[in-house]
Amino acid sequence: MRSLPVSRPRRARTALFAVALASVAALGSACSSSASPSNAAAGKVDAVGAENEYADVISQIGGRYVEVSAIMSNPNTDPHTFEASPQVAAEVSGAQLVVRNGVGYDDFMAKIEQDDAGANRKVLDVQTLLGLPDSTPNPHLWYQPSTMPAVAAAIASDLEALDPSQAAYFKANLAAFDASLEPLDRAIAQLKTRFGGHAVATTEPVADYLLTAAGIVNATPWAFQADVMNGTDPSPQDVSAEQALFTGHKVAAFVYNQQVTDSLTESLLTLAHRNGIPVVGVYETMPTPGYTYQKWMLAEVSALSNAFGSGTSAPTL
Repeated sequence: MRSLPVSRPRRARTALFAVALASVAALGSACSSSASPSNAAAGKVDAVGAENEYADVISQIGGRYVEVSAIMSNPNTDPHTFEASPQVAAEVSGAQLVVRNGVGYDDFMAKIEQDDAGANRKVLDVQTLLGLPDSTPNPHLWYQPSTMPAVAAAIASDLEALDPSQAAYFKANLAAFDASLEPLDRAIAQLKTRFGGHAVATTEPVADYLLTAAGIVNATPWAFQADVMNGTDPSPQDVSAEQALFTGHKVAAFVYNQQVTDSLTESLLTLAHRNGIPVVGVYETMPTPGYTYQKWMLAEVSALSNAFGSGTSAPTL
């Protein structure tokens, strides 16, 4: 695993965030910073995922025939204010396959690609793949259960185009990936059956797609979520409405973005504890080590189920 320094974000929202540096983490074996001759000789495709959850899926589909890096893999940074360093630009420059989220979440990737457009580079924009407009309010697309099957299929297709000799291998890995999502699908269905209709409070819309899929009601005003996500101060009215969810015991759990916090969200965390409301921590960047995308999502679903079923908090994974 190798880390590259990147420039500091524009806005620090926690003490850790103020000092943390985002990393480019190699998945699998150590990776080079460009499409190196050694990789070509080894028959490997150089690939980059803007977020480590996408890099993880590339790694699962490409297996031993890809060399994968993740640009954003540090859970102590705010992805919305990430600024790419020259080292990151060099990493992307050498990539034959790039996967980015879109919806304004990782715009720095598009700029790098425009400045250095590789003739044979495959760029998979998840927003475009899903047919989503730029006005899509929630950019956390990987929490939508239908996203990663589509992403994995597109990755397999791109890898087959880049390395046709391994098409059967990529197809087999895609089938294995799809099968590995079945426990997650069952867990979401069970969560909906048991606890559909339960209400939660949130700080940001990080896990909103997952909550919706499970029939969970997000009682937090959308304007509050959007303001916190975008680093602006929510209105006093929205803050009061959010606080009333805790003091009035109107929610069964507090879904808390552990990755990006500030004094307001921390005060809500205290309020949740004071009122006996279980806390479920969620992340924008896949926690590492020890997680794949599937294991990460399963852990979040399990934490929600435990919060509703037994009042158990899981503030961190």
